[in-house]
Formats: sequence, structure tokens, C-alpha cells
Amino acid sequence: MRVVHVHRLRGVGGSERHLLTLLPALRERGIEATFVGLDDADPSPFYAQLDTLGVPYQRFEAPRDIAPTLAYRLRRAIRTLRPHIVHTHLVHADVYGAAVSGRAAVVSTKHNDDPFRLGHFRHVERLCARRARHIICITEALARFNIGRVVIPEEKISVVHYGLDDLPAAWGPPGGPTLATSARVLLAISRLEEQKGLDVAIMALARIRVRHPDAVLVDLGLGSQRDELLALAKAQGVADAVYLAGSVGDVTDWLRRAEVFVHPARWEGFGLALLEAMLAGLPVVASDVSSIPEIVEDGSTGLLIPSDDVMRLAAAVCDLLDEPARARSLGAAGLARARSEFSVAAMAERTMAVYAQALAAHRR
Repeated sequence: MRVVHVHRLRGVGGSERHLLTLLPALRERGIEATFVGLDDADPSPFYAQLDTLGVPYQRFEAPRDIAPTLAYRLRRAIRTLRPHIVHTHLVHADVYGAAVSGRAAVVSTKHNDDPFRLGHFRHVERLCARRARHIICITEALARFNIGRVVIPEEKISVVHYGLDDLPAAWGPPGGPTLATSARVLLAISRLEEQKGLDVAIMALARIRVRHPDAVLVDLGLGSQRDELLALAKAQGVADAVYLAGSVGDVTDWLRRAEVFVHPARWEGFGLALLEAMLAGLPVVASDVSSIPEIVEDGSTGLLIPSDDVMRLAAAVCDLLDEPARARSLGAAGLARARSEFSVAAMAERTMAVYAQALAAHRR
């Protein structure tokens, strides 16, 4: 079976890291999986990893969201590759896939519950859903969002969780700040956008440092709010304890150095970084929103707090810094849950089952 995955790349976030795991897993199981990237930035690290993994790909520059010339080039690529299935990821690829997939069956993966999907664009999504033979949602919460709020037919939807067996391989030096050995690292891996709630973590840090003056916040990620967040850190009096490290060459090195993983997201499709933290044995403090309770079990593998609650976030982190034994226990439970519930094999096999279902519907 030949499958072409199409995705609009704007860096290396959760959906991209998911593909770096899924594509080689499918190829190991006999699926001829190929990737086509619609590049908005310079995602060279992503393609370098595809090279390492032996996954074939094509790249098309895509400086604008919608461009007729891009549609034409993508249509030609799909005709050449002659896939049985075109598998699209996120809304821009959904639109292109619906338009240019030709005789191939379309499968779409929904990766997040971004509120913009409830605006006028929901009508476009419904049209794309009519073209798709099947739709994958990465969590039960996201499936409910798509069925109940975007209004996509329930019979077209299956849930396939992300899978992860290992921590990310390094593609360069660790990067990031040089910290004192006494620093107590609170780690976030997220884009610098409103969705991820890093402003809440910065405000909480000002309160955490009253009790734990050696606590620092390190975020690994890029985004549009960098200057705004740095200004907030200065206003909160923690400018010397907030490090927005951007894209680093060795995420695992930072996961090993951290004491607590913080993820105060306002909404979340899955949160692959949560799985990475759990595989590193880190206790997690995260928002009780969207899909996060499906990943993190409150009181068992981490602590869940209300979204936008600075005081509760600060209190939860302080509790774990006060009680290292409890933090280690939560981290160990998280590691066991990640290994038992979110394996790559389960993800790949469930995805292949969706392909079989989509092809059967397409033939009918």
C-alpha cells in the first residue's frame, strides 16, 4: 500500500514529531509511506531526521496559506507517486488534499482543538470531511470536539493516540542556557503562543521563587510571543530566571536535567511533550483541559490544575520541589503509564486499520 502524508511545516512541533515516529513505523510494517512538506519556514532539522530514518520526501515552498501554483505542483507530485491513500495533517493540508488527491482515498488527522476551528473555517472543514474517507482524532477529547462542535460525522472518526517508545534523539549540541549546578529546573517544551500558557508559568515562577529561590524556568520552543513573554518576566522580577531557549539540539538532555515538567496549556490536541516528560520519569504539572487528563492521571503520574490559575500552578510545583520523594514516585508512575498505554506499535497498527477501513469505503 502506498500512502503520501501531506503537512504544512512551520517548525518542529508535536504533529511533526508525531510524523517522525509514525512514518518509519509504517514503513517497517510494509506501508510505502512518503512525506510531502509544504514549507513555510526552514524546517531543516525535520528533513534531516527523515533522511536519517530513510523516509522519502518532497518539499514545496509555501509562503502563503493558499496558492494555486502550489496546488498544481502538489497535484503533479501525487499523480507521480500514485498513492492509494493521501493522508493529510492539519487544516491547510486538508484543503489541498481534498482538492488534488485525485483517485486516492483521503484520510485526515486532526491534531488540535484550536478555537479558530469553531469560526468561519468550520464550514471549510466540513466540506473537506465530506471528501475524506476517514478522520483520525488523536484523543477522545478531540473526537468529541470534532463531532459536537465542528460537526463532523461521528461514523467517519476513529481515535488513534500518539505513540512514543523512546526519548528524542539528539540532532546537535544540547544548546540553551548555562545554569548554576544549584538551579532547580522547571522545564516546558512548547511554542511561545497563547495556547501554551507560558505566561501563566512565568507569573507562577515569581511566586515559586519566594519559597525556592533557585528555581528557574526553561522553555524549549519558538513562537510569536517571545518578546511579550520576556517583558512579562521582567515585570514579574524573574527576568534572570526565565530562559526561552528556542530550538535546541538535544531535548533529552534537558528532560534529564529538569525536576518538574510544567504544561499550563489553555487547550491541547494531545501534548506529545507530556509523553516525552513521562518517558524521562519527570513529574508533570499541567492544566486540566482538553486531552491532557487522558495522558496525565491526576495524583498518580502528575498534578492537574485549572487553566490560567497562577496560584494553583505555583502551589503544585512548590509541593513537588518540597517533596522530592513524591516527585520521583509520580515520575516513575508516569514512565510506566507511557510505556504501557502509548506505544509506537499500537499507534502504527491502529493507523493501518484506519487505512483498511478508508480503502474499503473508497471502493464502495
